[in-house]
Amino acid sequence: MKSASWKALKRSRLSPLARARVDERVRAEVEELSLRGLRRCLELTQTELGESAAMTQSELSRLEGRSDHLTSTLRRYVEALGGTLEISAVFGKRRIKLTDA
Repeated sequence: MKSASWKALKRSRLSPLARARVDERVRAEVEELSLRGLRRCLELTQTELGESAAMTQSELSRLEGRSDHLTSTLRRYVEALGGTLEISAVFGKRRIKLTDA
């Protein structure tokens, strides 16, 4: 059985208008997810996450309420959730992953 790539399958199943609507919904969901929202999606309490991040519940509460974060703090938070932090710069349709090197 021949397998198709996801891009080929998506092109064959969705009209360009439908693809644009799906892409917009995905972009909106990603842009609207806060640290608190991310934690809640993973069904973790601040206390549970605090154990993994070596932070207190009150530290996590303050962190989730801030709008400005240190990269190292974000990395610690995301890794405690089981993820990996990636930072990208976006210029139109061009996305550049920034590295620490």
